[in-house]
Amino acid sequence: MRGISMELQRSEAVFLVGASGAGKTTLLYTLAGLERPEEGTVDFEGRRLYTGSSQAQAHIRNIQMGFVFQSYFLLPELTALENVMLPGMIGGRVKTDAAADSLRAVGLGERLQHLPAELSGGEQQRVAIARALVNDPAIVFADEPTGNLDSKTGEAIMDLLLSLARERKKTLLVVTHDPHLATLGDRQLHMADGLLTEG
Repeated sequence: MRGISMELQRSEAVFLVGASGAGKTTLLYTLAGLERPEEGTVDFEGRRLYTGSSQAQAHIRNIQMGFVFQSYFLLPELTALENVMLPGMIGGRVKTDAAADSLRAVGLGERLQHLPAELSGGEQQRVAIARALVNDPAIVFADEPTGNLDSKTGEAIMDLLLSLARERKKTLLVVTHDPHLATLGDRQLHMADGLLTEG
């Protein structure tokens, strides 16, 4: 990545588009406090990431950020409800009711006690979305959230993610290689050869 400068407005849905290997995921991980940049800074809610202790950074990620990944990253031995409760447990706050409410919001109120293996790919990604939103974060980062899904399920998942983000006034940054999905956001950023352009 070279000389990238970008700003996300509060409650904005931004899609980061580009071919595989263009640097989209690296940029998302850098913005999310997961991958320290070799140079430059990342400011989030008036705070500079990567300057505090690793514990302080982890606290910001846990409380202020939600994550949805292509591979769901659900723990197979935990139920849907327990998977969604994880961010609260990490932060020392076990919130069963909030986790159940979050699953109901993604249409899985009847599947709380199901293990990931008992859920379809689309349902597993809904669990991941519920988990991303359970701590009421300021921003949700989604890395190819439809990458493992067929196009119809993928579109339904993207519609759900966008509608929940807008309804709850969340900032959303989505990495995708699908130019059609990218038209659903408020703004598109294109990445090629480590360079970022808008439009």
